[in-house]
Amino acid sequence: MARILITSGPTRQYLDPVRFLTNASSGQMGCALAAAALAQGHAVVVVSGPVQLEYPPAARLVHVVSTEEMLAACQREFSGCDGLIAAAAPCDYRPQQVAEQKLAKTGQPLLLELIETPDIVATLAVEKRPAQWLVGFALETHERRRRALQKLQKKSCDLIVLNGPQAINADANAVEVLDRHGAVVLAAEGAKASVARQIFELIERSLIRPHGACDS
Repeated sequence: MARILITSGPTRQYLDPVRFLTNASSGQMGCALAAAALAQGHAVVVVSGPVQLEYPPAARLVHVVSTEEMLAACQREFSGCDGLIAAAAPCDYRPQQVAEQKLAKTGQPLLLELIETPDIVATLAVEKRPAQWLVGFALETHERRRRALQKLQKKSCDLIVLNGPQAINADANAVEVLDRHGAVVLAAEGAKASVARQIFELIERSLIRPHGACDS
């Protein structure tokens, strides 16, 4: 049995006490991957941003809001896990400054200076043990395979799941999974539950069983 960390859903980066930057990620893919892993007898920890769904009760759930909180939670959990499936869509930018009070309209344009948030997968890759594995997700709109492969290499992933913007807040998805050589080792399309099962079957064959986690 493996112990698997799964990130899921969006994160929020607040501009002031009531407004924030985010995206429309629903967490459905992360939820479906958790269900697929649990169905095969593995232990699952889900670190999730704000979503409107219920994760499988057998998974241990850690709620977070911001990208920084998601990273901190993953750093606490990852050392006790065999691998990571990074299905979340963390907000990539945050405001340079967060207003202490609600920003009021002035009739003038509002200029925001944004800075990058930390890269969760790349940070965990530096901290991981040799036997731990990483599966990333890449949502791309153009030059999809090239950009996904760049992310795989930059983040030291073992596999990366490539999908497009149509996956956001949708019940279905179409994905390609790339290995370290850029080869497409899985193409799957359909309901997210079905796609998640196919992704996890690949992860089990290529990453979990070779490390012997299923025999422990």
